[in-house]
This record gives sequence, C-alpha cells and structure tokens, in this order.
Amino acid sequence: MTKRIILFLSVLAIALGFACDQFQPQNSTDGHLADGDYRVYFSPQGGCTEAVVAQLEAAKSNILVQAYSFTSAPIAKALVDAHKRGVKIQVILDKSQRTEKYSEADFLGHADIPTFIDAKHSIAHNKIMIIDGEFVITGSFNFTTAAEKRNAENLLVIHNGNLASTYTKNWETHLAHSEAYSGK
Repeated sequence: MTKRIILFLSVLAIALGFACDQFQPQNSTDGHLADGDYRVYFSPQGGCTEAVVAQLEAAKSNILVQAYSFTSAPIAKALVDAHKRGVKIQVILDKSQRTEKYSEADFLGHADIPTFIDAKHSIAHNKIMIIDGEFVITGSFNFTTAAEKRNAENLLVIHNGNLASTYTKNWETHLAHSEAYSGK
C-alpha cells in the first residue's frame, strides 16, 4: 500500500509540475498539514529550501536526516536551531561529504549534532527527513543551494505517520552500518 501511495504522489507531482511551482492542498490551513496531507514544491526558485526550513522550525521532538549532498546553510542553521530548542537530531550523509569542500557535516558536528557517514553503498543517494515521526520530506531535492537556485528538482512534504514509520525503519537500517563522522 505504501509503495502505491508513493508512486501516486510521484506521478501527481510530475503532472502538477507543468502547471505550477508550488501546490498546496485545499484542506491544509494556516500552513499546517493535516494527517494525510502533502505539499509539492519544484525548483529552481520554487520554495523547496523555505519549505524544509519551515518544517524544521516546527519540529518538536526529533529529526532524522539522510542526505547525499548537504551544503545548504539555511537548512543547516535550521537544524542547529532545532537542536538548541531541544529537538533530538541525527544525520546520515554519503561518504562524499567527508571530502566535499563545502559540506555542512563539520558545521553540524561542531554543534554537537550526531552525524554519521554511510559508506556501505557506492552512493548513499537518499534525500529524506523524518520529523516527529509524522512528517516525511523527500524527493530529488538535494539539501544544497544549487538544488534550490539552478537545478530542476522536486520536494514532497508528507504528513503520514505510517509512511514516516516505514522511512524511520529504513533510516535505522542505514544507521546500523554507518560510522560516526569525526570531521575533516
């Protein structure tokens, strides 16, 4: 069932991409997503970074991140700010972030946010955030400035506890074979 939902949302996102830069369901109010709601964003300049930052600012208990590339200063700052508010955060990055010139891995490490490297795969190409066990942020959108300003990317923000649970289990599988990031 979950795979069908994801496939449906992906097809819907592609179809809507031709019509608009941002889609907000009619049943969402005050900027909050009710259970089962979703929002779709497209870049360049489609508000993907702002959508991620807004969800991070609303986080109350925990944030799990998996990212291939992570160079977005606004997203890194929002994670650090959430950490300072007492939100538990853990980040898994691709092994390329060990040597990436502008990776935010060191920034997160200096803020005492547990950061791990998934070196088991040729590329750890996930781009997800799981927030408070209720929200999933996913899509092709890398957490980078280029993804927001120059690339053609998509981002889904989904409020669905069952889907978040499925993503959390997969995140935990990757954490089990990842190693703590010790900085450059």
